[in-house]
Amino acid sequence: MTHSFAFAGRLGRRFLAGAAAITLGLVLTTGGLAGQAAPQLPRTDYPKAPPLPDMTGKVVLITGSTDGLGRDAARRIAAAGALVLVTGRSVERGEALVAEINGSGKGSARFYQADLASLDQARRLADQVTRDHRRLDILINNAGVGFIFDSTRKFSAEGHEMHFAVNYLAHYLLTKRLLPLIVASAPSRIINVSSGSQAPIDFDDVMMAKGYTGGRGYAQSKLAQIMMTIDMAPELEKQGVLTYSLHPATTMGTTMALALKVKPRSTIAEGVESVINAITTTEPTGTYFNQLKPVKAQAQAYDAEARAKLRALSEQMVAGR
Repeated sequence: MTHSFAFAGRLGRRFLAGAAAITLGLVLTTGGLAGQAAPQLPRTDYPKAPPLPDMTGKVVLITGSTDGLGRDAARRIAAAGALVLVTGRSVERGEALVAEINGSGKGSARFYQADLASLDQARRLADQVTRDHRRLDILINNAGVGFIFDSTRKFSAEGHEMHFAVNYLAHYLLTKRLLPLIVASAPSRIINVSSGSQAPIDFDDVMMAKGYTGGRGYAQSKLAQIMMTIDMAPELEKQGVLTYSLHPATTMGTTMALALKVKPRSTIAEGVESVINAITTTEPTGTYFNQLKPVKAQAQAYDAEARAKLRALSEQMVAGR
């Protein structure tokens, strides 16, 4: 069974790539950096998502769930009774989280090691999940990298610009290969953890050989996630699959914030509420959320021609995998 995505508005305003502008919209979500989460002041006055229903018998895959937002989302979803498929680079952290969840008496978990800087590993992850499970009710594409203040381009195993490769392209491939399982599990959902930092894609220089900044690379990849979400929504809705993207919270206290020496402006708990909201929302498929509020993304997300270009490029880049 073969599925193709379809990708969505006119080029919007030029993205301001200065570090200050990037930081204002920055969402630090990755669980893939070493270290411990930056200390945060407790906060309880943020909006709360509706409670999760009983998820016993449901299977949920969360990429980048060995640390940070992904890890706490995994705990919350498992507590509702789901089987959570934990993924990440660190076997030690992954197995520790699985042991914690399995020992809690609420839900269960299983770990799959994968480095999404490699398309081959993204493919392998999808194949392992398809082999081991007969259903996948929710896919949460959360893993990410953010070399925000670094002006030196970094590359994936296949030679693609690292932000685009990890934050977007690996998840495109993972989603594509898992679609038969997700469709067979309908009603089901695909949730893309994006960012308030969004920059339009220059299709003449997607890998940013010219004028590269880490902030622009990050923001471009995050807009690509939103474009994918909107693009695949109409076709998948017909098959019982809803798709959402979201900005979880601004500069959460994750290990990425620690690595970037950025002072947290919000807590990981706020970001978890945003993910839970995407699981429970009744908003139309394809909606982009700023935390719990439906909002418009950068204008290019609604450009059907731009989405089609991104889809065609993505299919070309993952061909044979």
